[in-house]
Amino acid sequence: MTPSTRLRRCHAGHFWQGEGWSREGIFGVDADGVLQAVEDGPAETLGTWVLPGMPNLHSHAFQRAMAGLAERRGKADDSFWSWRETMYAFAASVGPDELKAIAAQLYVEMLKAGYTQVCEFHYLHHRPDGTRYAPPEAMSLALVEAAREAGIALTLLPVLYMRGGFDGRPLGARQRRFGHEVDDYLRLLDVLRGYQDAGLRTGIALHSLRAVPEDALQAVLASELANDGPIHIHIAEQLGEVQDCLSIRGARPVEWLLDHADVGARWCLVHATHLSDDETLRLARSGAVAGLCPTTEANLGDGLFPLAAYLDAGGALGIGSDSHISVSPVEELRWLEYGQRLATRHRNIAARREGASVGQTLWRAALHGGAQAAGLPVGAIRAGCRADLLVLDDGSPLLAARDEASVLDSFLFAGNTPLVRDVMCGGRWVVRDFRHHDEDRIAQRYRDTVQRLRQA
Repeated sequence: MTPSTRLRRCHAGHFWQGEGWSREGIFGVDADGVLQAVEDGPAETLGTWVLPGMPNLHSHAFQRAMAGLAERRGKADDSFWSWRETMYAFAASVGPDELKAIAAQLYVEMLKAGYTQVCEFHYLHHRPDGTRYAPPEAMSLALVEAAREAGIALTLLPVLYMRGGFDGRPLGARQRRFGHEVDDYLRLLDVLRGYQDAGLRTGIALHSLRAVPEDALQAVLASELANDGPIHIHIAEQLGEVQDCLSIRGARPVEWLLDHADVGARWCLVHATHLSDDETLRLARSGAVAGLCPTTEANLGDGLFPLAAYLDAGGALGIGSDSHISVSPVEELRWLEYGQRLATRHRNIAARREGASVGQTLWRAALHGGAQAAGLPVGAIRAGCRADLLVLDDGSPLLAARDEASVLDSFLFAGNTPLVRDVMCGGRWVVRDFRHHDEDRIAQRYRDTVQRLRQA
């Protein structure tokens, strides 16, 4: 087969090149699912508005099946910590088969919403009593199989989870399935790297400062396995975590991390909700990505990230759906902005200069930061990038009479009607006319699985 016959030629009325829209573009998609530059000529017409797919930089896939099951008030004031007990109880019933069924359904939902890459922050490693599966990486492989089945690109981030708090207490009974010591954790990373391909990358996840002692953190970062690939960590999500870190380590969480690790562009600090002014500035200057999950942070009552100050300092950010109380990049970005408006009683917070578009600012930032956190080339429709594309529904009334200056603002802020019509991931169409190619079978398996879990 000659190179010319292996190259799919595509035409878009408008396509996003990284910083903004370009008009009437023709680009190629090669047999490996990579975008290539091509000359003018006959091409398949995709649509009027074509965007790069959005990376989802933070996911706990199994939690999708418990969305909506923690919305009854408890005996005391509810918070992240009370929600966590509900989550632990649910997690105890999830094995490899259940995880694959849940994750595949979630990944189909992600693709239909416009996510084409997911960073899976994975800590359900073992059986509920802490004993190993055979093979020990069975739960990780369930996620890999689910991603391949759905057709989404996966950055798998196995989690190191060792202790139950900053004071070094052992893991509780319901946390045992999460735990590794450092040597076993590094063996898991090494094994999973052998599964990498064009649609699968691996990286490192340190659960949190409260769950990873300093000596273990330093040992993992000093290993050869930490020489490349992304590094993610939960940090400063709740005020209680900040207070405990101050009490035991003598510094705030982000402050402590920046002082004790070489935090740079390969890092993603997930949540980073509670920052001092100095931490905000230092995090922005580090080049790391702030991994923001606004719908989960709202659902858990965590707090609001200091968006304006961080953007003014040039900080990188991306978005994740985390607990999957919502699976929509539109809603994450919308509520990232709306939370700031409610707190400040002003509008258009993300747009930091006169005339700037909130929608373009947020989409651009989340594309760049999400790709960085996933270990991918910068999200754009240009040669060398993965062919991960979203075609918006140019027939929708919500996009009528919109131009380059207004279409992304309407996409994010004009309502809840789905506007992602077609999705290409790695050069393969996985969603056409709003439907995933295998959604009926995957959804039925998911329904059967959740029914069994609820009856258990």
